[in-house]
Amino acid sequence: MGVNSSDLEGIQKAAILLITLGPEKAATIFKHLKEDEIEQLTLEIANTRSVSPAEKEIVLNEFYEVCLAQQYIAEGGIGYAKDLLQKALGEEKAKEVLGKLTASLQVRPFEFIRKTEASQILNFIQDEHPQTIALILSYLSSTQAAGIVSTLSPEKQTDVVRRIALMDRTSPDVIKEVEGILEQKLASLVNQDYTIVGGIDSVVEVLNTVDRGTEKHIMEELEIGDPELADEIRKKMFVFEDILMLDDRSIQRVLREVENSELAIALKGANEEVQNVIFNNMSTRLSAMIKEDMEYMGPVRMKDVEEAQQKIVNIIRKLEDSAEIVISRGGGDEIVV
Repeated sequence: MGVNSSDLEGIQKAAILLITLGPEKAATIFKHLKEDEIEQLTLEIANTRSVSPAEKEIVLNEFYEVCLAQQYIAEGGIGYAKDLLQKALGEEKAKEVLGKLTASLQVRPFEFIRKTEASQILNFIQDEHPQTIALILSYLSSTQAAGIVSTLSPEKQTDVVRRIALMDRTSPDVIKEVEGILEQKLASLVNQDYTIVGGIDSVVEVLNTVDRGTEKHIMEELEIGDPELADEIRKKMFVFEDILMLDDRSIQRVLREVENSELAIALKGANEEVQNVIFNNMSTRLSAMIKEDMEYMGPVRMKDVEEAQQKIVNIIRKLEDSAEIVISRGGGDEIVV
């Protein structure tokens, strides 16, 4: 009686693959696995008494096909992988391999388009309702989402960002419907459950990645339409610890605008890395003075620390607006020529 791939469970296939590859290669693979996965595989390998040449060949072939599919997806996305696999393996086999791969890769909805260029995704969704666009962007990386937001029409940009910020829970049925549209175009299918997406943090990630012009336009529009939401977003746009994103010249420029007493209070609640960066950008005499102030002021209320840090953040944003400093961010505006 012959053996085929469906006769073996996933853990059995993995064990056979590692046995076939040998101890050195298996040890290298183990370095990339979680502890519980290593334990399961070790137990399975120990319980595998013998592996026939036919089983080895079946598992190796399947592994090769999945690796090939993964490479094609990385190079050009699902559609590209499907075309090449159909030519190499035939339509039915290609569908089977892609099905296995996408099932193993998907850990959240829309995972299958996270490897797709933002420009390609835009072609599929730019004419959709802003709520649909907001849902999809909530599941993408901040870089992908920023690339799409930057390309949307100005009036749609603000609407989509606002919808992302206000999004809470989305039912599986709605997600399935939206995925169904993309499925027809990208030939992929995923399953999902109720998931919390969007929110203020999601918007902040996007706005911190888009170019400065797009960010300013969106925030100005939000100030008019929903000032409370705009204020909440702005508070999270740049936190005090993000001062690590500034170069030395910019930090020195900021410090010239900050009162020593405010700086001492702000640093009182800062981590060691932030403190070191600040102290390294001032004279030895001044840093000694600030450290002495911090030591003698004793315990400080967290509210006072946050207020002092926010004042410095406001100075940083003001200096960035006037182009006196540059905050390292996505969208290419960290490049100085």
